[in-house]
Amino acid sequence: MNKQILIIEDDEDIAELIRLHLADLGHEIMVCHDGKAGWKRYQQCQCDLVILDLMLPLMDGLEVCKRIRAEGSSYTPILMLTSKSSEMDRVLGLELGADDYLTKPFSLMELLARVKALLRRTDALSGVTSTSKKYLFRELQIDTGSREVVRDGQLLELTPKEFDLLLYFASHPGEVFSRMQLLEEVWGYNHEGYEHTVNSHINRLRGKLEPDPTKPSYIKTAWGVGYQFMAEAQ
Repeated sequence: MNKQILIIEDDEDIAELIRLHLADLGHEIMVCHDGKAGWKRYQQCQCDLVILDLMLPLMDGLEVCKRIRAEGSSYTPILMLTSKSSEMDRVLGLELGADDYLTKPFSLMELLARVKALLRRTDALSGVTSTSKKYLFRELQIDTGSREVVRDGQLLELTPKEFDLLLYFASHPGEVFSRMQLLEEVWGYNHEGYEHTVNSHINRLRGKLEPDPTKPSYIKTAWGVGYQFMAEAQ
């Protein structure tokens, strides 16, 4: 199914290259070259995906990302484009709600793979959230409809990908998954060399989910294999 994709990128050559390749896949593409125009265009359209550069004139990518997530009428995946020197901004972008990121320079094949993966995951999750299922594990409650996680009565502030990761674990309690399996199932791609993405998300998720992240009781490490979610449903 063709999607509406908004590209917010101030480098006109990069934006045009991305536009041409996504248009070849049959998608409807909109392009803006500064953050302020990109935010305004987002408010006017029903986007299925936003490709967002961090370094933008008039309004930077972090602020655009923050506003998109705060707007909250519908969930739109965000693929963030960053430079190699912006590690802290990349982390902030993920915390503010970006679903994935690519570091410049990147290959178009890699970008297209990430776009396809994000769109597939969004379509799959829309089927899950439409049933508004709730998972209960001891003091933990996961609501797929509202995409909210509550522990001991406290709402946890999870990023979109942290929620997706936790939901996948909760859907398969007790099962052990390798990093490559999680990368394929939660992120939608299985390229070797990106296992560190799983590790960093697991660490951040534990920091928010576990009462004592140094002694995790929910997401445990299966040494030499990967991770497993250890909790019995109520």
